[in-house]
Amino acid sequence: MNLRDDLQLIYDWIPAGSRVLDLGCADGELLAALVEHKQCSGYGVEIKTDGVIASIARGVNVIQANLERGLQEFGDNTFDVIVLSQTIQSMRDTELFLRGLTRVAKQAIVTFPNFGYWHNRLQIALGGKMPVSERMPYHWYNTPNIHLCTLKDFELLCAKNNIRVLERAVMTGNKRVEHFPNLLGSLAFYRVG
Repeated sequence: MNLRDDLQLIYDWIPAGSRVLDLGCADGELLAALVEHKQCSGYGVEIKTDGVIASIARGVNVIQANLERGLQEFGDNTFDVIVLSQTIQSMRDTELFLRGLTRVAKQAIVTFPNFGYWHNRLQIALGGKMPVSERMPYHWYNTPNIHLCTLKDFELLCAKNNIRVLERAVMTGNKRVEHFPNLLGSLAFYRVG
């Protein structure tokens, strides 16, 4: 098994035998690995047709749907874990969606590009323009990211909605960041419940 570094961290957080819902599953790589190696079950949700086709080719149960419509079709505590990898920043009603995650599953793993990363701050401060980076590869005019946030912002949103942060990790490239994560980390990982 050879997962991308960010998917490997998520994979490591999910207990064997879990019922998993992977929202924005792309090509189904993570869910396929969980089913094969950890005997998990579940579904992926993906809006892009090529992602749906790739997921099906991997043997992943996938639903083609727009996440903006919310999670109403899923009952309370239907899943053990929901994965929302690098997608929350593109949701229109982030707060409502975050509450929905914790209704549908016991735990959620949420990852997002950290706008507080030093490289992003520097591009704004010195360059006077919106940052473009490995984790945020779009320009301001074509980005799907409509809600940019930092680690502190996400933690405050969780606290406001009585959602507990169970675990946090931060990466830059393929390395974990231990010190000054809001400044030195480009990608944030949260396990909440």
